[in-house]
Amino acid sequence: MTSHDHRILCWPEAACLTYAGNYLHIGQVSGDDAVFKALADPTRRALLDRLRARNGQTLGELCEPLAMARQSATQHLGVLEAANLISTVRRGREKLHYLNAVPLWAIAERWIEKFERPRLRALSAIKHRAEEKIMAGWPSYVYVTYIQSSPERVWEALTDPDLTAQYWGHSNVSDWQAGSPWEHRRTDGSGIPDVAGTVLESVPPRRLTMTFDANALEAASAGWPAVCANLKSLLETGHVLPRAPWEMHAELRAAQMARNDPSPRT
Repeated sequence: MTSHDHRILCWPEAACLTYAGNYLHIGQVSGDDAVFKALADPTRRALLDRLRARNGQTLGELCEPLAMARQSATQHLGVLEAANLISTVRRGREKLHYLNAVPLWAIAERWIEKFERPRLRALSAIKHRAEEKIMAGWPSYVYVTYIQSSPERVWEALTDPDLTAQYWGHSNVSDWQAGSPWEHRRTDGSGIPDVAGTVLESVPPRRLTMTFDANALEAASAGWPAVCANLKSLLETGHVLPRAPWEMHAELRAAQMARNDPSPRT
């Protein structure tokens, strides 16, 4: 099976959600072993702390406060990237590094589910990292996940309203043609869209890019790690996770839906 890399990018101002199927890694990865090994080194934890404080840094920016040679930093960043704890985006000749919260969320789900306080602290940390100040001109956050599936199946999961309802809690509805509108509709029978936007690019099954409401940015940034994990679970096992992603951020979901509820008649 050919491997591709799946990245979800959120750009400021335009508030774009990008599914880059051209880059979707589909295949089995060791996951937890690589993550725990990467986290065992204090230098690599320091690099992650640097990205937690400010995402989207270059190699030079990461090296400067650590009194570390660029070659050594490159090796450590390679380990972190192999463990899927960071992802990179090219900006001209520069390569920007981003903390990837998805493996941390997956570990919290697997290893800390029985212990509520640590798990909630982990989710809170992910939320705060995702909501850091937006930097103009490049993404404010980048999430990467690995799914053992086909590009066609991933595309179907992102665009089929019944499948999105299972792992996302809303149905994504559109004809998925470039220039068409799309809506993130409730599944309670009301058909109310809580998020809406425009399809910018549609190249099945490789690339789907769309905008969404600017006021949905907070909810999207908080919920994406859980949504990605729920999507992965559905495609690989046929079942969603025991705890729905929207239950992790009930207050954000309630606030988002309240903005779109019909006004009561007087």
